[in-house]
Amino acid sequence: MKEYVLSLDQGTTSSRAIVFNKAGEIVSVGQYPYDQIYPKSGWVEHDPEVIWETERRAAEEAVKKAGVEIAAIGITNQRETTIIWEKATGKPIYNAIVWQCRRTAAICDMLSAKGYDEMITEKTGLMIDAYFSGTKIKWILDHVPGAHERAEKGELLFGTVETWLIWKLTGGKAHVTDYSNASRTMLFNIHTLDWDEELCEMLDIPMCMLPKPVENSALYGEVAEGIPGLESLAGVPVCGSAGDQQAALFGQGCFEIGEAKNTYGTGCFTLMNIGGEPVRSNSGLVTTVAWSIGGKTTYALEGSVFNGGSTIQWLRDGLGIINAAPEVNPLAESVSDSGGVILVPAFTGLGAPHWDMYARGALLGITRGTTKAHIARAALEGIAYQVTDMINAMRKDANCDIAVLHVDGGASVSNLMMQIQSDLLRIPVERPKVVETTAFGAAALAGLYVGVWNSLEEIAEAHESERTFYPERPAADAEKDYNQWKRAVGRACGWVEK
Repeated sequence: MKEYVLSLDQGTTSSRAIVFNKAGEIVSVGQYPYDQIYPKSGWVEHDPEVIWETERRAAEEAVKKAGVEIAAIGITNQRETTIIWEKATGKPIYNAIVWQCRRTAAICDMLSAKGYDEMITEKTGLMIDAYFSGTKIKWILDHVPGAHERAEKGELLFGTVETWLIWKLTGGKAHVTDYSNASRTMLFNIHTLDWDEELCEMLDIPMCMLPKPVENSALYGEVAEGIPGLESLAGVPVCGSAGDQQAALFGQGCFEIGEAKNTYGTGCFTLMNIGGEPVRSNSGLVTTVAWSIGGKTTYALEGSVFNGGSTIQWLRDGLGIINAAPEVNPLAESVSDSGGVILVPAFTGLGAPHWDMYARGALLGITRGTTKAHIARAALEGIAYQVTDMINAMRKDANCDIAVLHVDGGASVSNLMMQIQSDLLRIPVERPKVVETTAFGAAALAGLYVGVWNSLEEIAEAHESERTFYPERPAADAEKDYNQWKRAVGRACGWVEK
C-alpha cells in the first residue's frame, strides 16, 4: 500500500509542500515565497495565479525530492483570504483580498449600525469584522464593473484559498470548501453546516457563486492530467482540507474536549476542542468548526494575540538589544527574573479577551537597575501572560479545564518561555518533535480517508513529543506576578484617545 501523503501548506507569505510518511515524519519539502501587494494603506492583496504557480512548483519539488508514490493530497491554507474567478476560464477577476486587509471596515460598521451583530454571532460564531471573507466578497462584487450581474448569472465562482487550489488541481471539476474554512466566511451557519440565505442576502451575495461545503476528510476530486510538473500526480485523490489553525489543532492530536494548542508565530493563535456542540463565548472569543469527519462535527473556541513573536522582532529591530531572534533566550536566562519589569506588547492594540484597539504597548516597573536582560525576560513573559489571558477566558467559556497545552510555531523553541507558560497555566506544556503540525494536520485528514491511517488513535501515535514542561514555580509566586500583569494591562488599555 502507498504510505506517503502530500500536504500543500499555502501560507500568507509562501507556498509549501511537504511529503509525510506513515510515521508522521517529513520526507521532503518544497517552498516558494511570493510578493505581498499593498495598493493602499491597510489594504493587502495577493495574485491568485501566483498563489497557484508557487504551490504547484512547491508540490513538484517535494514530490521529485521524495521519489515515492503519493497516496493522497491534503491542503491547509491561510484562512479568510478571498478569490473570485470566471467559471468558464478560471481567470480571477481581481486580486485575492487577504485576511489582513482592512478595506471593508466601513461595510462592517454599516452592518453593526443596522443591528446585525447578534444575528451574525448566533449563526456563525463570529463577530462582525473585516477579517472574515463575507465583506471581502461584497467589496469585489461592488467594485469590479459588471461583477454582480455576472455572479447572478452563475458566471463567477468564489473561494477561499483551499477552494481555489482544489479547483485548479482537479481541472475545474471540484468547487468545494471544507467546513472549517467555510466557518470563517461570515456566511456559514455553524449549526446547520450550510450557507445561510439570510446572511447572503444581508451582503447581497448570490448563493450560486458559493462552493459546496464538504467534510474535512472526504473525496473532493482527483488531480487532473496535464498539469505541468505534476504529471506523476494525475489521478491521485485530493481528500483532506482544513484552515491552517484548525489543521494545527488536528495535527497536534487534540481530539478530546478540553485539549488545546497554541501557535507562537508573529501573533499567537489558541484553539480549544469543545466537542460536538458549539459554545457561545462571553469573552470575545470566536466559535468555529474545527473539523467534520464521518458525519461527526467537532467545534473549537479560538482566540488570537496580535503580538507574539513580533515582540521579539521589536527587541531586535526597534530597540536593537539583540541581533537575531534566538539571542533573546540566553539574554533572558542571564537574569533570575525580570526585576519587576512588565512589558505589555500592545503595539497594535490588544486582541482576545480584551479587544482594545486603543491600547498601546507599555513598559512598566523600570528602575536604574533595569538592564536589557530584564527587558528581554519581560518580553518573553509578556507573550506568555497574553496566552494565559486567552486560555483562562476559554476555561471560563467552555466550563472545563485544559489538561495540557500543545504548542508549535517559531517562538515555541524558547525553553524559558515554555516553562514560564507552564508555571502560569499550572498545566503541562507539550512541544512536538515535528513542529510542522499545520501541514501534518492536512496530511492526516487526507491519509485518514485513503487508509494510510485508520483511526484518530493511529494519527495521535504519529504525533511524537519532543519535550513536556511542567509547573515548577510555586503557584502563589506565579499568581502574584500574573496579578501584576493584569495591573499593567489596565494601564495600557485605552491609551490612545478616540
